Amino acid sequence: MSLLVVACGLIAAGPAPPPKLTGGTGTIYLGSYARRIVVIDEATEKPTAEIPLKTGLPWAVRLSRDRTRFFVQSADQEHFEVIDVASRQTLDTFTLSEGDKHVRALAFDVDPQHRVMVLVARTFTKLPDRFEISAPTFIQYDLKEHKIIRTVPWATDPEPQYYYLNLRFSPDGKLLYVFSNEVLIYDTTNLKQIDSWNLSLPNEPGLGRFDLGSMDETNDEPGYFTALFGMEDPVAKRRLLVVGRVNLGQKRIEFFPIGPAPARGEVSFALAPDRKHGYVLVEEIRHHELWTIDLAGKRLENQVQFEGRPRMALRSSSNGQIIYIYEAGNTIDLYEAAGFKYLRTITLDADMMYGSFHVVPSRAPIAR
Repeated sequence: MSLLVVACGLIAAGPAPPPKLTGGTGTIYLGSYARRIVVIDEATEKPTAEIPLKTGLPWAVRLSRDRTRFFVQSADQEHFEVIDVASRQTLDTFTLSEGDKHVRALAFDVDPQHRVMVLVARTFTKLPDRFEISAPTFIQYDLKEHKIIRTVPWATDPEPQYYYLNLRFSPDGKLLYVFSNEVLIYDTTNLKQIDSWNLSLPNEPGLGRFDLGSMDETNDEPGYFTALFGMEDPVAKRRLLVVGRVNLGQKRIEFFPIGPAPARGEVSFALAPDRKHGYVLVEEIRHHELWTIDLAGKRLENQVQFEGRPRMALRSSSNGQIIYIYEAGNTIDLYEAAGFKYLRTITLDADMMYGSFHVVPSRAPIAR
């Protein structure tokens, strides 16, 4: 009788539920309105630490290529802070502003050796009755000596704007790529332009604000940069959305179109850890889509419509099984990468800042 009861109990219990799908064993770092960087464990989806910021609200948080440093630009766009990822301590703070001259960076990048920062900035000079605003200028800055090495005027039309400009060094630090209305390439020894490509960030007015934080390079092969670009179809005379893979060391780019550029809304991009797939988030009023891109096959694999939020960006988890949808609030929505099924939400105690979300895999720092 007891054996029968046990057997019936096992039958009634049924098979064990599948294990909870998690993002891996990496770490999420994001800037908070509480003037800190929040550290979240991917496996438990719980905050485990906080990094207080000495320079205030973070405007942009850049992860170095070897994943040992965060370079944080404050919300006043004038102050910078260098964070050691391992110890989670501030190593340095600095500003290029002095007295009545306020130097505000539109974009910046740091060379692979952590020695030199290049900025594109405007200088706001306070006069008795007004502010005088300078033209955009390249500034090469020595991070150790805290001094300006050289300045070079921006010489390309049109002038750069916030959200529509990004800088990237080549792996050896000898080239600087400027992503804007086209891709410009500079020699870092003298900051002279040596080449250009007729591609642009997808920043035409129809696409709205382009969020630099959506440019995801955590999973890129060292020396490469994969992102969304816009280009003109020479036959149909229409804007196309293309996925481009830039070889930063060899000054080469490979790209393929994935379709017409959306007529309105915003787009952002994330690269999967296997580098075989990419994800495009298309945002329009009351209409949001996730596109899965087959990078090896150079094609749009599928499109899924979903209920989104007013402002969004996306990242892939460290194991590639989950997609994080974040920004515009204090929540991170988790979706299964295969099929884009909603799973659950992580809720934080403060809103997050734009351009500050990083997923760092649990592996040794990569070589510079």
